[in-house]
Amino acid sequence: MRHRVHRQSLGVTREHRAAMLSNMGASLITHGRIKTTLTKAKALRPFIEKVVTKAKKATLHLRRLASKDVRDLAAINLLFDEKVTEFLNRPGGYTRIYKLGARIGDAAEMALIEFVKADDPGYKKPKKKGASKAKKQVETPVVEAEPVVAAAAPVAEAPDSAEKKD
Repeated sequence: MRHRVHRQSLGVTREHRAAMLSNMGASLITHGRIKTTLTKAKALRPFIEKVVTKAKKATLHLRRLASKDVRDLAAINLLFDEKVTEFLNRPGGYTRIYKLGARIGDAAEMALIEFVKADDPGYKKPKKKGASKAKKQVETPVVEAEPVVAAAAPVAEAPDSAEKKD
């Protein structure tokens, strides 16, 4: 059973996984996109999105916490000073994963993970929940129609059979 399992183990120890995610996060920040296996990309996504969220608030304490996760000071400075401006108006979803197919050597599923641009046309701001649920009553204008009076059609007089006595 998988109860309370919230991350991929990637088949390595906890220390190895932390070092691997730190190095991949630094490479993603520095280069903007990296090619890796699909499982590693899925493990990297929540890791790097938490670091970007820390960078959006830009306090000294959060900078130190981010440098604890991504252990490359140059990458942290680049993220906090320059790249964070792309994500200030974005509420989340800073990365995108593209599947590339199987690797030839061992048939591992490959993926490309990259940062999403701020002016991405596919991005739609989410609708607010809660307050917009109150339904507004719209008054429809009442138009009174004049009663329709059926006009009496002229009735043709039927010829009397009494008149025809020829």
